[in-house]
Amino acid sequence: MEVESHVLVHPVRHVRGVVQLPGDKSISHRYAMLAGIAEGASRLENYSTGADCASTLACMRSLGVMWERNKGAGNVIEVQGRGLSLAVPSGPLDCGNSGSTMRMLSGIVAAQRFTSEMIGDESLSRRPMERIIKPLSAMGANIASHEGKPPLRITGAALKGIDYAMPVASAQVKSCLLFAGLFAEGEMRVEEPLRTRDHGEIALRAFGAQLEHKGHAVRIRGG
Repeated sequence: MEVESHVLVHPVRHVRGVVQLPGDKSISHRYAMLAGIAEGASRLENYSTGADCASTLACMRSLGVMWERNKGAGNVIEVQGRGLSLAVPSGPLDCGNSGSTMRMLSGIVAAQRFTSEMIGDESLSRRPMERIIKPLSAMGANIASHEGKPPLRITGAALKGIDYAMPVASAQVKSCLLFAGLFAEGEMRVEEPLRTRDHGEIALRAFGAQLEHKGHAVRIRGG
């Protein structure tokens, strides 16, 4: 004989507790790169533990940026900035599977007075990079690629600001060009067909850069 049972659930008035969200990958990439070229020390809390963001940290170390991870204090990364002049890497900058690392860091190494080789795994080596190669080349960088795909060999130069209308909306490409604009002579203007997330702009302002938004365009002045 089956016995029926009934459970009565009452809604609660309050929910209490603490939720620790994982670190955001897109934000972590940008802050690690800008911390590396900033003056002085930066402390980044809740830095993403993902492999892609680890690739960014590894590339920054290869470029002479010193950093330490403190896992016991909310996964904190402490970065000692080098300023705008990075060190010549002893080998290729290995971006692993991180297209974010390769695309955005290209805007920084394109302004260095040395040649950097940027490589990645088999998957990354099949991804197109023309969206950053074209505008960075117009700014003055010399970039060699394998038919528009990695590996990239970037010979930095004295960059000049340009007015660039992006054919495809991309927050990564926008951040790459704004990072390059930090080093450029004159003003860099990037216009996107649709507004994308503004993680890069928020990060730049946090580190002291001056940007101006108007419609779908953002401007930054080098130096």
